[in-house]
Amino acid sequence: MDLTASGARVVTATRRPGLAPAGTVLAGSVISMVGLTWDVQWHDDVGPDTFFTLPHLFLYSGSAIVGLASLAVVLLTTAAQRAGRPVDPRIGGRAIGVFGRTFAAPAGYLTSGVGAALFLLYGLWDQWWHGLYGFDAVIDSPPHIGLLLSVTLSIIGTTMVFAAAREHRWGRIGVFGSLAVLIAFSAVTALGLQQVNLDPVEATSVGSTLLSVLLVFAGAGFLRRPGGAVATAAILAVIQAVFWWFSPWAARTYADLVGLPVRDYVSGVPDMPALMPMALLPVAALVEGYLLIARRRGWQLGRVSVLAGGLAGLLVGATLLVQRGLVYSGHVGDLTAVLATGVAAGVLGVTGGFSGWRFGGMLRLLAPVSEGSNA
Repeated sequence: MDLTASGARVVTATRRPGLAPAGTVLAGSVISMVGLTWDVQWHDDVGPDTFFTLPHLFLYSGSAIVGLASLAVVLLTTAAQRAGRPVDPRIGGRAIGVFGRTFAAPAGYLTSGVGAALFLLYGLWDQWWHGLYGFDAVIDSPPHIGLLLSVTLSIIGTTMVFAAAREHRWGRIGVFGSLAVLIAFSAVTALGLQQVNLDPVEATSVGSTLLSVLLVFAGAGFLRRPGGAVATAAILAVIQAVFWWFSPWAARTYADLVGLPVRDYVSGVPDMPALMPMALLPVAALVEGYLLIARRRGWQLGRVSVLAGGLAGLLVGATLLVQRGLVYSGHVGDLTAVLATGVAAGVLGVTGGFSGWRFGGMLRLLAPVSEGSNA
C-alpha cells in the first residue's frame, strides 16, 4: 500500500489509493454488526449467555480487524513521514501527530483505532461483569452500552476514511454504507433509553429516530446532490432484509449446535431488524424531493434541512412505533403514544436535519481538493 502522493494537498484523481485498508475496516464493522444482531436475537430466543459465545466472537473479531487495520495504516503513515515522503491525504484524511508527534495518524484511522481500543477495554469490563454476575440477562447492561458506543466510534472513523476518498466512487459508496451500518447499530444503542420514562412518549423510538434522521441527512450533506439520503436508507433496507432472515436462523442453529433449547414463547420476530425504521427509505426519498425543489428555487439548503429534518423526524418517529406494534402484536397500539412520539421525534428531527447536513459537510472537508474539482 503506497501512502505517498505527488502533491502536498492538491492531488490528481488518476489513482485509487487506500481501498484495501478502507475495505478492511468496513468489513470489520460489518462482522461486528453480524455478531450484534446474532447476540440480540440469542438473548430473546434462547436467554442469558456467558462471555465466551460465537456471537461475541464475531463482535470482538470485527473490532480486532478494525483495530489492526487502523494500526497498520498509522505505522505505515508514520514511516512514510519519517522518510520524508509526502503522505497521501486520500488515505484516511490528513495525518495528525499523536503522542508528541511520535506517530502520524490519518484522522479517520485514528478515530477507528481509538474506537477499537475502547472496545477492548469495555470487553475486559464485560468479562469482569460476567465473572461477577454470571449470565447476562439483558442486552443493555453497562458494559454492553460501552461496547456499542465504542463500535459506533469505530464506524464513525470508517466513515471518515471513505469520505477522504470521495473523489472515487468506492469512497462515496463506502460513506453511504458506513452511515447505514451506523443507523443499524444505533437502533440497538437507543435501547439504553429504555429506563427513561416520558409517558406517553416512547424514548427509544425517539432516540432511534433522531440518529436515523441525522445520519440520513449526513449522507445528503456529504454528497451535496440528489441521491445521498436515498443511498444511505437503501443500504440500510438491504441490511434489514438480510438480517430479518439471518438473525432467527443463526440463533436457532447455534442453540441446536450447543444443545440449548429455544424458549417456548419465542415470537419469531427478528429483534434487531425490527428496531430499524422501515419507513426510512420512503422518507429519505421525500427528503430528496424537498431538497431538489429547494435547489431549483435557490433556497439555502442549510436552512431547508431544518424543516426537512423536522418532517422526517415526525414521520419516522410515528411510523416506527406503529411498525413495532404491527410486528410484535399485529395492531397499531396506543394512538396517543404514536402521536406524542411522532411530535417529540419531529422536534428533535429539526436538530437531526440541521446537524446531519453540517456533519456531511464536515466529512467533505476530509478529502483533498482534486484538480478540476470545486470541492
